[in-house]
Amino acid sequence: MIKLRLKRFGKKREVSYRIIAIDGHARRDGRPLEELGFYNPRTDETRLEVPAIVRRLKEGAQPTKTVEHILRKANVFEQLRADA
Repeated sequence: MIKLRLKRFGKKREVSYRIIAIDGHARRDGRPLEELGFYNPRTDETRLEVPAIVRRLKEGAQPTKTVEHILRKANVFEQLRADA
């Protein structure tokens, strides 16, 4: 199963995350299938590749709770419903 999850990077106490598509059994910082966006919790900056995310969700990818919350804030699920 493909998961949409966060991949941690950055220095201690200056953490940022990449939103990635990865096999559900792979480790957190393993090799991703595709990088889909960026999230910085300190500044609440978010950059998403919405068409790629919508394509992965249509293929059956499951977002983690945190990624789902980020996607809801960016109204990605509304675009998914509009395309259906």
